[in-house]
Amino acid sequence: MEQGILRKTTIVRMRNYGRIIQDMVQLAVKEENQEKRQSMIVYIAQCMRQKNAIWNREQESGVERLKDDILTLSHGLLNCDFPEFDEVMQRLATRPAMQQDRQSIQKKKKK
Repeated sequence: MEQGILRKTTIVRMRNYGRIIQDMVQLAVKEENQEKRQSMIVYIAQCMRQKNAIWNREQESGVERLKDDILTLSHGLLNCDFPEFDEVMQRLATRPAMQQDRQSIQKKKKK
């Protein structure tokens, strides 16, 4: 069976993240190397955070929500309880404010 046909028939479980995130989670579940799996989980969480920010601009996606959503999408097979995950998510938590400041500075320079 061709992969393209399979992708069209599968249901997207969380529309705010999309099919690509769902496919990335399934690839991470199949990964046997623990270090590579953890780096994949961190990357997926970063992408999920960005997708959620686009889909729902009023609500910030917290670390706990990302952990729960990854657990749900992986049917309980991916665990986010490792130190690197929390470190990266803490660094990302401060990023939006800095980006907004940069954007407002750039807008002022253009005027």
